[in-house]
Amino acid sequence: QVQSVESGGGSVQAGGSLRLSCAASGYTASGCMGWFRQAPGKEIQGVAAIYTADGTPYYADSVKGRFTISRDSAKNTVSLQMNSLKPEDTAMYYCAQVLGIYCPTLRVDKIRYRGQGTQVTVSS
Repeated sequence: QVQSVESGGGSVQAGGSLRLSCAASGYTASGCMGWFRQAPGKEIQGVAAIYTADGTPYYADSVKGRFTISRDSAKNTVSLQMNSLKPEDTAMYYCAQVLGIYCPTLRVDKIRYRGQGTQVTVSS
């Protein structure tokens, strides 16, 4: 089965940190890989993406300076280090491959191989 497998979510207090990991299963985590999130009652939104070839990252304004996306091509994985977490970061976080030129724009309608997600809960 071709999908992304996310892990590393949990519950933390505001100001805390979490590190999410994404393993590409059945495909190569190449091109552009991204993280997306969906809070209850809200639409899914892009969080961060990275061109795996050169490591160029892109971030949503809401997470710039707090989140860092990275990739390990040898392990076929992508990670998201989340620091200074806020209650508004609470959401289900998904990893997916982003199609072609849409990496910088974090287009949620241009993704594939999205996984089941990992829950992040930040309490105040």
